[in-house]
Amino acid sequence: MNYQQTLHWMFTQLPMYQRIGESAFKKDLTNTLAFSKELGFPEKKFKSIHVAGTNGKGSTSHMLASILQEAGYKVGLYTSPHLKNFTERIRINGKEIPKRTVTAFINQQKDFLESQKLSFFEMTVGLAFDYFANEKVDIAVIEVGLGGRLDSTNIITPQVSVITNIGYDHMQFLGETLPEIAGEKAGIIKQHIPIIIGEFQSEVAYVFQNKATEKNTSITFASRDTADYRTDLLGDYQKSNTKTAVAVIKKLPGFLVSDENIKVGLQNVVKNTSLKGRWQVLRENPTVICDTAHNKEGLQIAINQLKNQKFEQLHIVLGVVSDKKVADIFPFFPKAAHYYFCKPNIPRGLSEVVLQQQAATFGLQGNTFSSVKKALNAALKSANQQDIIYVGGSTFVVAEVV
Repeated sequence: MNYQQTLHWMFTQLPMYQRIGESAFKKDLTNTLAFSKELGFPEKKFKSIHVAGTNGKGSTSHMLASILQEAGYKVGLYTSPHLKNFTERIRINGKEIPKRTVTAFINQQKDFLESQKLSFFEMTVGLAFDYFANEKVDIAVIEVGLGGRLDSTNIITPQVSVITNIGYDHMQFLGETLPEIAGEKAGIIKQHIPIIIGEFQSEVAYVFQNKATEKNTSITFASRDTADYRTDLLGDYQKSNTKTAVAVIKKLPGFLVSDENIKVGLQNVVKNTSLKGRWQVLRENPTVICDTAHNKEGLQIAINQLKNQKFEQLHIVLGVVSDKKVADIFPFFPKAAHYYFCKPNIPRGLSEVVLQQQAATFGLQGNTFSSVKKALNAALKSANQQDIIYVGGSTFVVAEVV
């Protein structure tokens, strides 16, 4: 198979949660452990940092990679989902895994993958770990896909574990209450491995403290750091992510990272890692901002930041996935904005007509469009130079405009 055929095979033959939702979710590490054994346990051949959390885990992972790169280390970075290209998920020092490496790996492992019926995510994790081991990275920053305890990435024994925060997302898998969700994410806390919690949240802090005690390890709440760190990532929500990243670096054993490395790393995240879609300004006059915030907590911060911008009229290009509880997110969306409802181009996307109907019950008015591009084009036609256009609601909406 060539690269395009390889990707098609990965995306279609095997379930992919991001595209189709619940039916792709596996609550078991058996396949991942079997694949690791088949590959010669690649995750044991490099050091790592494991990053979980409802919001901010992607940004925090990229910050950590950027800081460690500034300190001169060869740094692997595994994140999900991708925005444009599958290869974005697996990088070393900001460079994406070569397409030929992906093709060769899948072709070589195809019999095993088919016989074991591995999911898209399981095989991608195996590919990432194998690549990092073969390339002899000094350290890899590994972002959890979903949850923690039963996520395919949770076969690593990292130098430090990180949980950014806990919010309501993916409740059909992780639990209906914050302590239940925290319990799933706390599954990445391991014996004697320090754990950093990004935000102190009184309703779940005890979950992490109890797990840290059980695992005989130290726990640090990064939000208690009173210092302020600057970053080139513009979202208001990045303030807590910078504190989390710095707390991790300070607990990381065996790596020499100076204050200057931290400072420069935080201010060059986009340059060092090519991170996209985090309060990204796509153009000016009118200003077009896209952001991947997609759940209650993330969107609330993004929308509040949006309300504080200067503009004559606000235009919001909005699309969501079908399992999103829109009743949780619509109350803090501004009624005075003009809305352009669209469906992200994935099977999981919610119909733009259904979205419009649900939005109307919250006093949010606008037209429907059959694609994200058409919605954005309509917003650009309507907007004057002093207006702001915000594109978001889902990672998959942003993927179509960056």
